[in-house]
Amino acid sequence: MEFISNIHPSFKLNGQNFNAFDLYEFAKELEKTGEHFEIQIGKFLMQWLDETDSVLVKTSGSSGTPKEIQLSKQQMINSAKATGIFFKLPEKTTALLCLPANYIAGKMMLIRAMVLGWNLHVVAPQKDAITQYDNKYDFVAMVPYQVHHSLKSLDKIRKLIIGGGAISDKLTKELQDVNTEVFATYGMTETITHIAVRRINGLAKSNEYTALPNVKFSLDERACLVIKAPDVSKEKVVTNDMVQLNSPTTFEYLGRIDNVIISGGIKLFPEQMEIKLSPFMNLPFIVASEKDETLGERVVLILESESGDVPLNISEVFQNLSSYERPKKIYTFSKFPITETGKIKRSEVIQILENKK
Repeated sequence: MEFISNIHPSFKLNGQNFNAFDLYEFAKELEKTGEHFEIQIGKFLMQWLDETDSVLVKTSGSSGTPKEIQLSKQQMINSAKATGIFFKLPEKTTALLCLPANYIAGKMMLIRAMVLGWNLHVVAPQKDAITQYDNKYDFVAMVPYQVHHSLKSLDKIRKLIIGGGAISDKLTKELQDVNTEVFATYGMTETITHIAVRRINGLAKSNEYTALPNVKFSLDERACLVIKAPDVSKEKVVTNDMVQLNSPTTFEYLGRIDNVIISGGIKLFPEQMEIKLSPFMNLPFIVASEKDETLGERVVLILESESGDVPLNISEVFQNLSSYERPKKIYTFSKFPITETGKIKRSEVIQILENKK
């Protein structure tokens, strides 16, 4: 087993040391008798410890059909080391895994711990996992939904990374009052999680994403981000993300090119509008567009409302939007289609809406 040597002697799982053989046996037991989240951990650990040089991982499907791709174990190790260097996380770092291990973010927390020699505490991936334990952690990864339900307990965490979804204006404001160093991450399964991060609280907060070690950025002819990260991907990764490129290692995120709305000749980004609207919304929603004879496209707001009602004070909700950004029509869905990781399937929602007309 070529990769067994990459299990650091300081690695601990829930306080217990493991060599490669014992870890494999433990993983087999988890797969047989564990809870659902533990079964996923067991399956991945057995994959990691086998003699193959790659791992099969599943994409979330938030921007298209979910698919399975092969990732090199060596590239995953490189990613783990880059995170350790960027965030200054040496051996014996205390970390928490509260994400499911059937997706790349959860897998990488396990790999970072094994490769870098961390003490990893593993818990069920619940919305408020951090609130249930008194432990303090040097490093934790969460999705925005978990952070929202953990605000009062974030003092247990020294450094927190957030991925897997947009961070609302409201949540960003709430994070200004915590001592934890909080970072938004940019990445995808194909880049083995984050390849850029930005600080979202404290004196170092910024709208600008900064590359991890040995990562460079450029733009293609569409003004979309191209990622050169040879340590984690042999080929350049061409994205559909429109950005403002500030340097070869920094950018500001604007939105996905497939979501861009051109209304009255003005280019609008739904993701930016959703961040502005989120403090006023207590229902799942997306911003989209439909054809308009005068404007070309007009902005619409789509809400999840089981009753079909629109319980919004429109003048208050839209006050942060420019005249071009303000939705010209509001539609409701009784239930949004979502991915396994809880993201709204935007393109599917829009397609269903078009079919209804």
